[in-house]
Amino acid sequence: MKEEEELVVGLDIGTTKICAVVAEVSGGKVNIIGIGTHASIGLRKGVVVNIDSTVDSIKKAVQDAELMAGCEISSVYAGIAGGHITGFNSHGVIAIKGNEITQADVNRVIEAARAVAIPMDREVIHVLPQEFIIDGEAGIQNPVGMAGVRLEARIHIVTGAVTSAQNIVKCANQAGLDVCDIILEPIASCESVLNPEEREVGTGLIDLGGGTTDLAVFSGNTIRHTFVLSLGGNNMTNDISVGLRVPMAEAERVKKEHGTCVADKIKSDETIDLPNVGGRQGRKLPRQILAEILEPRVEEIFALIRREIHRADMKEEIASGIVLTGGASLLDGIGEIAESVFEVPVRLGAPHGISGLVDVVNNPMYATGVGLVLYGAKDEERKKFRIRDTNIFHRIMNRMKRWFKEVL
Repeated sequence: MKEEEELVVGLDIGTTKICAVVAEVSGGKVNIIGIGTHASIGLRKGVVVNIDSTVDSIKKAVQDAELMAGCEISSVYAGIAGGHITGFNSHGVIAIKGNEITQADVNRVIEAARAVAIPMDREVIHVLPQEFIIDGEAGIQNPVGMAGVRLEARIHIVTGAVTSAQNIVKCANQAGLDVCDIILEPIASCESVLNPEEREVGTGLIDLGGGTTDLAVFSGNTIRHTFVLSLGGNNMTNDISVGLRVPMAEAERVKKEHGTCVADKIKSDETIDLPNVGGRQGRKLPRQILAEILEPRVEEIFALIRREIHRADMKEEIASGIVLTGGASLLDGIGEIAESVFEVPVRLGAPHGISGLVDVVNNPMYATGVGLVLYGAKDEERKKFRIRDTNIFHRIMNRMKRWFKEVL
């Protein structure tokens, strides 16, 4: 048995798969020692719709990870996504009592910035500082120790439905796991796939999952915008199922083996074999038809993300381009479609900054699971997460302190 203190586990509760990633953390290094995946049954568009099925899927994924890592898992960092997630920017101002800004002043200005009306049915998941302004001087990342009379803070607040967060915690608890924290999945993915230059210059990360497509915009080494779109790889599979008149399982197989979203690249003699369904004979179809089904759906997803980027006035913040990750980003030709829609460079993002089972997790579909581990590795206080925790402010302040240590 390995010491529990040195183990960090990320639990990616997705619409199509549940993935548990186990890592040993020592001396700031993250060593992946186990991974377990299982088909996700009980979620729709990132939201739990059947607790028993979700608990069963979590148990099986965790058991596989325990077997590979040779340890017992008791606590996890869980990811959250879904159309109920909303992110918005806020602004706070305070007067400085002394000549020098202290950590207490920083805490006060962040509290002033997050003092916005949030409905009772929503839970604050993240409070992320973007920048501080001292006497009109913007772009300051750590104001502690500086002189000034007026301190302002710009922060990004991410909220989600209380019930959705409660159901994720409940499923993990029923699977015998404590939840250390809940992390928005695109923020976790950023931890594992973006390099420091991309975070500084400005990058849009698009996580193409089964039920949702998540957007996170990073610039100036901080998060600028988050958005979750309730469309993903399952919509592509459904389009194939309807268009080719085959069951969903067969449509998923065809998408993975033959799927492409650039019709121009396909030769006229390329065909795909479809098995017999309901007693009918098997069929041969041109692969071109598959591309003509997938291309409009991929363009629609990217067009909706582009519209959100323009609506939030984030076009200038993605100067270095777009990074695609998530299982659906493996679809052939998806990078070319993204480049034509966003008119910026596009690359595929796989996890980095880790050791151990690198070959196993070197895949965009594991970006969120590895990102959750990297997020947890930075968390000094591994306490259980409770919805409507009276100590939630303390939890957020610990995140602030960790953030300051990173920028110093």
